[in-house]
Amino acid sequence: MASTKILDAKKEIVNNIIDNIKNSESVILFQYQGLTVSDLSDLRVKLRDADATVKVYKNTLLKRALDELNLSFDGFLEGPNAILFGKNLLEPIKVLSDFAKDHDKLEIRVGIISGSVADLATIKEYASIPSREGLLTMLAAGMMEHVRNLSIALNLYAEGKEEN
Repeated sequence: MASTKILDAKKEIVNNIIDNIKNSESVILFQYQGLTVSDLSDLRVKLRDADATVKVYKNTLLKRALDELNLSFDGFLEGPNAILFGKNLLEPIKVLSDFAKDHDKLEIRVGIISGSVADLATIKEYASIPSREGLLTMLAAGMMEHVRNLSIALNLYAEGKEEN
């Protein structure tokens, strides 16, 4: 039988996982088997810039934490998995998705987005949304088009007044 010291350490890890899930906007479970240590280090650096972290836990401990939160990753908690905890919603998902495109060994499996379980298709949809800066650029370009059209119309109106 396991000692109370070991059981307490496992309970602490489960509580840590629960806290990380509750404090994260995006949580993604992915397989990393086949990636080199340098690839994983590179991914961690990119995710740190996006205000996210990657952790590796035993699947049984992760399952216990998910059960306490009434979330289910059934069928996904097999093999070596890593879990991403992102404080932002979109940026960590975009970074992981872009990294997965360059490294075919990384497989995104399932996630939790804003508190509910999201499948791979939903995660890919979130990854395809432009960044905040991209959306602001699109908004500014749309607004500038209206200003440009107004200035052209006013110029044509002024030229018409001059001819009369």
